[in-house]
Amino acid sequence: MSGSIQITEAALASLIGLTAHEIPGVVGMAPANLKEGLSRVLGRANASDGVLISKEGGKFAADLYIVAAYSVNIPNVARNIVETVTHVVKAQAGIDLAAVRVHAVGVQRV
Repeated sequence: MSGSIQITEAALASLIGLTAHEIPGVVGMAPANLKEGLSRVLGRANASDGVLISKEGGKFAADLYIVAAYSVNIPNVARNIVETVTHVVKAQAGIDLAAVRVHAVGVQRV
């Protein structure tokens, strides 16, 4: 039996967003662009909020825009996000990401 499996960028972004939300020190995700910001203002939020997927050298790359908890070590949280997202995407989707970049765009008290 032959066939193929395709994982869309939207599915990949959702997987990454859900994974990032589970990292201690992440309060939430921030809008990654104007369109996403407008959707959030209009009340439409989803698991892929704050995640931008791009192609680099034939591989997917991910940019995550996070809001960190006040008093956490942001570089440690970012490192945990990179390691966990890389592992989960490989284990659950079979995809090696070219890059995972974390952008801490806000800090919030929990």
